[in-house]
Amino acid sequence: MVNIKSKNVNEQQVLQQSQEHLKAVAQRAYSGQKKQFIDDEQIVRFLPMVHKIVHRVVKYLRPPLSFDDLVSAGTIGLIKAARDYDPSHQAEFKTYAYIRIRGAVLDELRGSSLLPANLNKQIQDAFRTSREVAEQTGSVPTDEELAEKLGITVEGIYELFENARAQQFLSLDGFGENNATAGDFLEAADTTTPDKQLEKAELVEKLTEAIEQLDRKRRQVILLYYQQHLTMKEIAEVLKITESRISQLHASALFNLFVTLRRWNHNG
Repeated sequence: MVNIKSKNVNEQQVLQQSQEHLKAVAQRAYSGQKKQFIDDEQIVRFLPMVHKIVHRVVKYLRPPLSFDDLVSAGTIGLIKAARDYDPSHQAEFKTYAYIRIRGAVLDELRGSSLLPANLNKQIQDAFRTSREVAEQTGSVPTDEELAEKLGITVEGIYELFENARAQQFLSLDGFGENNATAGDFLEAADTTTPDKQLEKAELVEKLTEAIEQLDRKRRQVILLYYQQHLTMKEIAEVLKITESRISQLHASALFNLFVTLRRWNHNG
């Protein structure tokens, strides 16, 4: 004979346990919280990465932003990376943190670095003219040739390159199109999936070819800056020219690389 009282007690216990389990699941779902795999001590160890990234983009800094503003943005990016990091995705935290910090810093820069419409038009004209010359001759025009075609001085073209570099670095993937900038190609983070690895290999191959087409001095600046991670000042000491001239050569090289890569991409 079944003990009805005992049966009812067991059923009530099961029901109570189920309700408690459902409540716990609901609380986790609505709280949006998850286990954090990176603790505060590890976060502190990665703070130097924030300063390193900010130092590399500080040349794009414009009022009212300050160096400390960028460090603050990068630190927030690091904290968010620690909160969102999931080791099951098979990516090292260092790589993930770098991407999130750099993204946070660039977002902060984008918010206050919009160029005037007339200056943006000049940059677009320079890119279009360079591409047209490259299509006709097979090579990007020299700085002097481009300045003559645009009707401005050589110093004016360097100033335009400097502004183009800032916009190229800060805009959404290459002036509104879904293409990474030359600087992004050179500083691309490691990828894990086979298709991304293949895509990166193809980009690196194209970029290598484009760099080889630069004249010797611009090629040196690009390699010293992106591969050896020297500062503009250090490169100036190595090449025995002024730091301002290094900045001009760097901007000019990135402009030429960008035109070349875009032209190749457009031609398939």
